[in-house]
Amino acid sequence: MTTIDWKAEVDKRKEDLIKDLQGLLKIKSVLDEQNVTKDAPLGSKVKEALDYLLTLGEKDGFISKNVGNLAGHLEMGAGDGLIGVLGHVDVVPEGDGWTVDPYGGEVRNGRIYARGAIDDKGPTMAAYYAMKIVKELGLPLENRVRLIVGTDEESEMRCVTHYFQHEEMPDMGFAPDADFPIINAEKGIADFDLVQTVDTADEKNSANITLLSFTSGLRYNMVPDYAKAVLDVKQDHTELMQLFNDFLSSQGLNGRYYIESGYLILDLEGVSAHGSEPDKGKNAGLLLANFLSTVNLDQYGKDYVCSAVKFFFGDSHGRALGVQYSDDITGALTINVGKMSYNEQDGGRFGLNLRYPVTFKLEDGMKAITNVAGKSSLMIANLNDSKPHHVPEDDKLIQILKRVYEMQTHEKAELLAIGGGTYARTMTSGVAFGALFPGRPDVAHQKDEYMELEDLFSATAIYAQAIYELARTK
Repeated sequence: MTTIDWKAEVDKRKEDLIKDLQGLLKIKSVLDEQNVTKDAPLGSKVKEALDYLLTLGEKDGFISKNVGNLAGHLEMGAGDGLIGVLGHVDVVPEGDGWTVDPYGGEVRNGRIYARGAIDDKGPTMAAYYAMKIVKELGLPLENRVRLIVGTDEESEMRCVTHYFQHEEMPDMGFAPDADFPIINAEKGIADFDLVQTVDTADEKNSANITLLSFTSGLRYNMVPDYAKAVLDVKQDHTELMQLFNDFLSSQGLNGRYYIESGYLILDLEGVSAHGSEPDKGKNAGLLLANFLSTVNLDQYGKDYVCSAVKFFFGDSHGRALGVQYSDDITGALTINVGKMSYNEQDGGRFGLNLRYPVTFKLEDGMKAITNVAGKSSLMIANLNDSKPHHVPEDDKLIQILKRVYEMQTHEKAELLAIGGGTYARTMTSGVAFGALFPGRPDVAHQKDEYMELEDLFSATAIYAQAIYELARTK
């Protein structure tokens, strides 16, 4: 058996690895459905990021293929078998509050900073360089290896759906888009809206304050870090502004109030986090709704903010909606209120991200939500579901990855379950494999997102050995 010092091979290439990663991080590859073309169905910057990686692979001698401008792959090796490594180059919006350029790729204090540094451009580039190392060493392989590059992981995963409609399914593989050691179970993910039904023929209560509009959140799978309410106040604004100021102080929150075109504007800042772990953030929309629920609003505005408080405030596990559930494989169900919107004419809606355990029956859950929320004039719309995923521990893929991880880190390779959704769930036999090491804070989707350079290099070595071991297995 060939003995290879994988870390030494990474060290030889680390300057080029950083440089190529910085080039990718500088592309603002956020979904842009307002400016799409046939050649860029998810926006020009997303397409630019895909092209960047495919062009890099072509230069290094990989077989490159663009699949409908939604995904692509870089392939090496020969044989009937196919090993898949699935990464993505799209990122969530940067949000506010950064202390560095979110698309600068700045290296500072042993870290590389940018939106996408850890989710998922850094790990994807680590996987690319892992393939590059195996290729440049000229190692004998029994199977082909493909780095499959997606562009819509942070939204609806249309990229991999399209890809596997046109390309073959790998026999086994991994997604470098979560935590080490090995994630073999992922919760189901359902995005849907709860829409407030209104009857404009109804008479509104004689309130002193009318909620004209309410906005918060950009994505279902992000905890909103900003919320804004526009109010028509039919009395002196001073009292309400003081109440809001007192609320911010008592909760330790940042926000502001101001008058614009005669209307009172309330802004509130929260803390963003990944939608799979809503309690790690501070949901600006729910916090602002909680304040507004205490003032004398018009009827529909009051119904909207009170529904937010009743069903979601302080409850990320669906208790108030009747869907609280947990199992031993993937843990507890969670709900993230990723988007909130309301206007006086049309009513409001809540954009929800439901992460449900492997054994949970989504159909039963939707029935329960319909029954409970319907009593508050809320109905389900726009349901989009991705089923749970689970690979047994005795699977050959897991056994190989466990051995590699333990050889490289000298730590036990425990199996994990997550609420996050990765490309691993799109493969028949696929797991998520890094690149966040145990003990490191998870800064994905947060301001000043970064990846430790030490971790970038270590992950590359792990991926290189894993790719070699998988690709030489008959």
